[in-house]
Amino acid sequence: MKTELIELTARVTQVLQINSTWMVWNLFLAFIPLVLSIWLFRNKRDHIGTWALGFLALFACVSPNRDYIKRFSIAIINHITNFSTLKLALLLAFGLLPLGIWIYKSKYGSSTFWWLGFVVFYAFLPNAPYLLTDVIHLIDDIRTIQSVWMITLVLIPLYIFVIFAGFEAYVVSLINLGSHLHRVGKSQWILGIEITTHALSAVGIYWGRFLRFNSWDLVTQPDYLLTRGVEELLGKQPLVIIAITFAILTGLYWLMKRVTLGFVRQSNRRMNIHSVNN
Repeated sequence: MKTELIELTARVTQVLQINSTWMVWNLFLAFIPLVLSIWLFRNKRDHIGTWALGFLALFACVSPNRDYIKRFSIAIINHITNFSTLKLALLLAFGLLPLGIWIYKSKYGSSTFWWLGFVVFYAFLPNAPYLLTDVIHLIDDIRTIQSVWMITLVLIPLYIFVIFAGFEAYVVSLINLGSHLHRVGKSQWILGIEITTHALSAVGIYWGRFLRFNSWDLVTQPDYLLTRGVEELLGKQPLVIIAITFAILTGLYWLMKRVTLGFVRQSNRRMNIHSVNN
């Protein structure tokens, strides 16, 4: 009994060590648009605590993943010589910028850095709901561990936490965007932009899961991303997968947005009551 327990514990530890690498890295990528959404769409002076929490999450994810960052930096350097400014400009002009121009020009909108941050925000945003597809790793882990109790008490809760954290980053990012639109008097645009974002994220998730593209491929190899990505989208099977992904994103976002906003309202109500009592 003791020997079996030791072997099982060692197997679970090994699986967790393997999974922790990609889990933390994917969470890091998911938190990038969340932190950017605070800078782009929120009043920075009134959200110091949120900024601190966001950067703490980023640094917590970065620290155990220096190898990923090193490989990313090397990829940028290796591809920079093949980078075409014209191709990237065309990609942005026909892809992301129309959505950005759609947003009313606020006091931050006139800034070049704001628009650059906006493009980076949308380039990395699909990484947040992308964590939904990481459930495929759970099947391999179940086959490896083969213990109902360990799967139920360790693996499944871990996967639920990681997937929930990633998707919640997606939800909060879009809530921040909606708050910005409401503040500049464009509340009627919120639904349209949310639907458009779900569609773009569905495409990004397909490119990431099946074509193995990364967000930085927009810079390192935009020509290959355009040709290969567009060719794949013309097939029947990719369109079906993207449509299903879009439906899942739309449904889950609708649910989680209401849960998140309800939690925020309840927290604000309690804080107001506490302030009045004091």
